[in-house]
Amino acid sequence: MVKVVGVRFKTAGKIYYFDPGELVIDLNKNVIVETARGIEFGLVVVPNREVDESEIVAPLKKVIRLATDEDIAHAAENDRKEKEAYGICLQKINDHKLDMKLIDVEYTFDNNKVLFYFTADGRVDFRELVKDLAAVFKTRIELRQIGVRDESKMMGGIGICGRVLCCNSFLGEFQPVSIKMAKEQSLSLNPTKISGTCGRLMCCLKYEQEAYEDLLDRVPKTGAIVETPEGQGTVVEVNLLKEILKIKLDIGKETELRIYNFKEGEVKLIRNAAANDDMDIDLEALKQLED
Repeated sequence: MVKVVGVRFKTAGKIYYFDPGELVIDLNKNVIVETARGIEFGLVVVPNREVDESEIVAPLKKVIRLATDEDIAHAAENDRKEKEAYGICLQKINDHKLDMKLIDVEYTFDNNKVLFYFTADGRVDFRELVKDLAAVFKTRIELRQIGVRDESKMMGGIGICGRVLCCNSFLGEFQPVSIKMAKEQSLSLNPTKISGTCGRLMCCLKYEQEAYEDLLDRVPKTGAIVETPEGQGTVVEVNLLKEILKIKLDIGKETELRIYNFKEGEVKLIRNAAANDDMDIDLEALKQLED
């Protein structure tokens, strides 16, 4: 086991583990740490704990110190400078008539580098822009092209659910999301219904997927042959979450539709139906929603 603390450098950013040494650091304390980019200012979101060595990337870098009042003031000053740098870079982009969209600006804590994040449809020749920015800021400049998911994470916004975007508020890392998940959850396969603000599949499709996979393994599918108290029947409709089945029964010369609760053991599966993977929609259009 290895002693660690978990640190974030941005709201809803990825959590990185550091070696606290002899320090005992409480939750939500600011710290100064050494990273691959240099000295950084972060927030402890996982206080001192022990984790298995398989969960870390060795060797762990150390926490240098708890942040002082001067460190906190310096971080606040960097935030102010980032807003100024954003306006300057935006003007330079317009001057050079570059087809790119500036998303965010970030100063490293030690001011050795300024990072400019942007989106663009293709490759952008920004060499002259970098020269102009270096002349203004007198430090190293890095322009980093990001994807549409990262753009939404940085800029934030409100999702179709009416809440702040998950990626901007708490989702530390993006998880793979697929069209198959939407299909298994019986969602509309209309791209406008299952895509988020970023134009990709909604991250929340992942949240309940394990529960749906468990139910799909247990609950009879549409077309399955089952045994009911009134005899054999065919499943014609499934309410997966409630585990309620609508079953067609042949009783005498009549055909009836009756509702049964699979969860309470009212129905016994005789032969399940094969999975139906047919989609009477434009698969190519939907695939564009996946990363």
